[in-house]
Amino acid sequence: MNLKEAAPGAAEWPLTLVYSVISGYTACGDEKMQDWYYSHMSKPMQAAYHDFLTGLTGLTALSPRFPVTRLSGEELQRVFFLLRLDHPELFWAVSFRYSYYEDASHVLAEPEYLMDKNKLREHQKAMQSRSEKLLRPARSLSPWEQEQYIHDFICENITYDKLKKPYSHEIIGALGQGVAVCEGIAKSVKLLCDGLGLPCIIALSDANPEKGIKYRHVWNVVELGGRWYHLDATFDNSLTRADPESGIRYDYFNLDDARFFRDHEPLIAPAPACTDGDGFWYRQKKLSFTKPEDVQNRAKQAAKKGKVLTFHWRGGYLTRETLQELLALLNAVGEEAGKPARIALNWPQAVLRVRFDRDAAVTMENPAADAED
Repeated sequence: MNLKEAAPGAAEWPLTLVYSVISGYTACGDEKMQDWYYSHMSKPMQAAYHDFLTGLTGLTALSPRFPVTRLSGEELQRVFFLLRLDHPELFWAVSFRYSYYEDASHVLAEPEYLMDKNKLREHQKAMQSRSEKLLRPARSLSPWEQEQYIHDFICENITYDKLKKPYSHEIIGALGQGVAVCEGIAKSVKLLCDGLGLPCIIALSDANPEKGIKYRHVWNVVELGGRWYHLDATFDNSLTRADPESGIRYDYFNLDDARFFRDHEPLIAPAPACTDGDGFWYRQKKLSFTKPEDVQNRAKQAAKKGKVLTFHWRGGYLTRETLQELLALLNAVGEEAGKPARIALNWPQAVLRVRFDRDAAVTMENPAADAED
């Protein structure tokens, strides 16, 4: 008999995720929400996916071993990894080993579990209660409002865990402890979207050491009205917590591919194409401007009322020349009102935030700084 181990961080598909099934919780039966990656697998990989899912959630849950369709070690790792992206409610298996006989059609998977059955039941009940309580006020909202409700919850209640504790990669970190990294945030967003019937998948990109990106990144892709949009609640969480007094940021709420990948690396697993730019939060809220005079008028209103103005510039590329023009315009408004303009700039997404009640300054924002796993 041969024995193999699928260890955390191994090969191309690191197994650093841990999951669990919420007892009694039913998300949504729509296959495109629950089993996106399953639907993009080969038949043999789908068979292994089903075996893993059955072994981890069925009558054999927490058993020391169960049979899984035999594939290569790399394929088994990939199936195990993508299964848990489809099912963020699974948080109890941290990795697995497997053994096999040369002529056998199955391997014997031996999962490494995060907790025993008693602890698991406690976490299941806590997560079920927490998710039901969170979703109750959102059930009467429109799909777009439900998405914003989930996004705002993340931005207001989750702290990015720079220490990267193991549970921070899971829903038990975000929803149970209020701390998470991008994996835990994206899984929590999907779990809550599933609970409301919003089509949602977890997307991921690879590291890029040449650009100083040491780790992969994870976010969501959400469907509204038959169109898909990128939603990076982790990046917006980072921007919001950098200046919490100024309110929630929506720089990465419903972006299309063209804008989103200005500051995100390419996908390393299939995701739907996001081609509609009209769903972007700032456009929906009429805070996306194409003319300097529109910026000036809204800035004057903000200065007069002592409010923060956050807006998106879509009057062509935000070149250095255009940026200098906008900064000069905002500073002039501040001088006229007798209130210095303090400006924060998310340059890749052409979003500016200005306050007229602080010392004059221009800050370059980098939401990716804390958002890598």
